[in-house]
Amino acid sequence: MNNIKGFLETSFIDWPGRSCAVLFLGGCNFRCPFCHNHQLVLQPGELVSHDLEEILVRLRPLRNWLGGICISGGEPTLSPELPELVARLRAEGFAVKLDSNGSHPEVLAALLAAGLLEMVAMDIKAPLEQELYDRCCGVRVDLARIGASIELLRASGIAHQFRMTVVPGLHGVAEVERWVAGQDGRSALKLQNYNPRSALAPALAGARGFTEEEFSELLNLLGEADGARGMGRS
Repeated sequence: MNNIKGFLETSFIDWPGRSCAVLFLGGCNFRCPFCHNHQLVLQPGELVSHDLEEILVRLRPLRNWLGGICISGGEPTLSPELPELVARLRAEGFAVKLDSNGSHPEVLAALLAAGLLEMVAMDIKAPLEQELYDRCCGVRVDLARIGASIELLRASGIAHQFRMTVVPGLHGVAEVERWVAGQDGRSALKLQNYNPRSALAPALAGARGFTEEEFSELLNLLGEADGARGMGRS
């Protein structure tokens, strides 16, 4: 396995309610202008690959303490080695969480059918409207595939989370309201405020996120003002 391009031994933010290790796989099919893992997206070949066996040597002593391992990216479902990686981690006794943009529902379906995942976090970029979704992703997106992944997770019976990074100029009250209205209350959504420290698009680098007051207004639309505050990865 040569596509593990980043490794965190311990994280307290990547798996709600658990500590976990995080493996970052290189490559992504989206070009979200607000992405701040953009080296994984644009230049994965320039990053050093982490050896899985060396990672496991470090994690085995933590097995009874870690809540699991999160596989993130980039977009992990692009990696042909993902099923083998997840199966290996499960064989080592680790629970596995997957982060995904939902663009490859067939990969997600296979992992779910095999019982290899304990949680999935799916990044929803915007309400499922073609022009806006394309703007947020920086590419043309097949929204039918995004919708299929949403439905897969709803029917899966496993823990899952939909999350949206909100960016001034791309998202606001109207966009969050349209997501809520379009889902008929079937899908809880976690909002993440845009992190201005780094962005794929130079025009967004250093741009401000929402103020605390503005972000609270968005959270209130979801009834999550007490529990959904967050500045997460995009």
